Amino acid sequence: MDAAIVVMLAPLAAALLISGLDDLVIDAAWAISWLGEKLRPAAKLWPPGPRQLDSAPRLSIAIIVPLWDEHEVIARMLEHNLASIRYTEYHIFAGAYPNDDRTQEAVRDVSDRFPNVHLALVPHDGPTSKADCLNWIFQHIGLFEEQTGQTFDVVLVHDAEDLIHPDELRWINYYAGRYDFIQTPVLALPTPLSQMTHGLYCDEFAEYHLRDMPVRPMLGGFVPSAGVGTAYRRAALEKLAAARSNRVFEPEALTEDYENGFELFRLGCSQAFIPAMRAHGPGFMATREYFPQNWTAALRQRTRWVMGIALQGWERFGWGRNPAEAYWLWRDRKGLIASPLGLAANLLFVYGAATRIWTRTTPLAAHIVITTAAIAMIRLAVRMGCTARVYGCAFALAAPIRAIYGNVLNASATVRAVYRYTLSRARGRPLVWLKTDHAFPSRAALLEHKRTLEEILVGSGSISEAALAAATATQPAQMPIGEHLLNLRLIDEDSLYQALGMQQGLPLGDPDPCEVPPAIARAIPEHAVRQWRVLPFRVAEGNLLLATPQLPSDEMNAALRQFTALEMRFHLVTPRKFESLRNALL
Repeated sequence: MDAAIVVMLAPLAAALLISGLDDLVIDAAWAISWLGEKLRPAAKLWPPGPRQLDSAPRLSIAIIVPLWDEHEVIARMLEHNLASIRYTEYHIFAGAYPNDDRTQEAVRDVSDRFPNVHLALVPHDGPTSKADCLNWIFQHIGLFEEQTGQTFDVVLVHDAEDLIHPDELRWINYYAGRYDFIQTPVLALPTPLSQMTHGLYCDEFAEYHLRDMPVRPMLGGFVPSAGVGTAYRRAALEKLAAARSNRVFEPEALTEDYENGFELFRLGCSQAFIPAMRAHGPGFMATREYFPQNWTAALRQRTRWVMGIALQGWERFGWGRNPAEAYWLWRDRKGLIASPLGLAANLLFVYGAATRIWTRTTPLAAHIVITTAAIAMIRLAVRMGCTARVYGCAFALAAPIRAIYGNVLNASATVRAVYRYTLSRARGRPLVWLKTDHAFPSRAALLEHKRTLEEILVGSGSISEAALAAATATQPAQMPIGEHLLNLRLIDEDSLYQALGMQQGLPLGDPDPCEVPPAIARAIPEHAVRQWRVLPFRVAEGNLLLATPQLPSDEMNAALRQFTALEMRFHLVTPRKFESLRNALL
């Protein structure tokens, strides 16, 4: 066995060396670009300042969100993003299937309250593929335009778990003046060190969207869509439709987003990746979301990625029409070889360290192994640097451990993808879309993305900017702006609580005392009701719904937790409505 491993060592190291040198090219381009910006700051074309973003001609943007069985997250996603987006010229079209009643109901509940939210019903039962759902949403946009006379200049794709950055649409509006296809950065939400799988996504997306994606257009490569945060000029989508018999998104593709970026590049459409940066808003200007948080879900998603990008892409596009296309396709597909070899290298490293195998290899093999190991250390340092920039140095220190875990996961996904792909082709069956389950962040995780209460009140038309400015000038110290505006009678309670609900991601409640069962109303003791100003009014799907006129706090949650084993969901009501409920029920 020892002799066999010695023989395998040099070819394995040589293969990894080729991959590592390829990555070093990207690292070098990235470093040169960074140094150029530091040495010639006057030559920078980005980031645009607030004045440039505001002065760009306003384009109408349609946000499309494909859904299947997303009733648990879609309402909160819509409400949060409606409350956070700092742009007015947009509508949201959420696609759902006729046999998914709960998702339809969740979307309709939001669309009844917000005129720029629309349910786009797919004409057949689901689930089908994400691309099929997107195509029908696009058709619905055309129908909406015919009926209303309004036209959309840009179509932006998002998923049911996405946190859209407050300024994302402003940036897309700015870039869409010059580009047909715009991809914004996508980053995983912060996660505890104990969550190894989601932490791996943090590392990978930080590296890919801080390092790889900015370099691709710089070196003449195409910009692949990340599936979310992808904006298309309407003319670009029309080009895709003309080239694909009116199919803007390819239904047979497992990774239709990736293919769209490649196809538009071939059609001569201009592409841009908006660099990830801290500018004009909370955190990085990026779409944030939760990725799969366990091995099974991550393996399922990565299997689809390998099948779609590497195997199906190979079948559909070959190796491109020129050497430049071939190079970028190679980079996107080399994981077919690099992932299993990376795992093998980890195992051989452990074996070699235990047996001092380097003393029994040829000098050439030893030099190749040392060079490969040095490149691997550089690559790991780059990943740690990208991770540290987004999540902090403490989190980045665990990146080497997550990298080893990632090698096992990616190798497993590659083997599974090759098996499933080969089996489907041997049997003549279509490839199956593997849907990723979605999770939405807690209310506490959303707060940094909220617009201010003042922005929401002005944006909703509850108060003018001039009146708000005059009121702010007379605002007493320590008095919340909402209370001050109420005292001046510039807004009413209903307007204030609607704005608070949007800002805090809390639904507004309007329970009818006649419909609240006495047993539910007494689920919380009366002394706690009076102390914390909460009143239970319904049990639904394992949740205890509570009406309250004040914003929930951690202290309130902890105090009420002792009285119920159900998950608590708070609904805001005005103080006047709360007193009416309490008097009627208690």
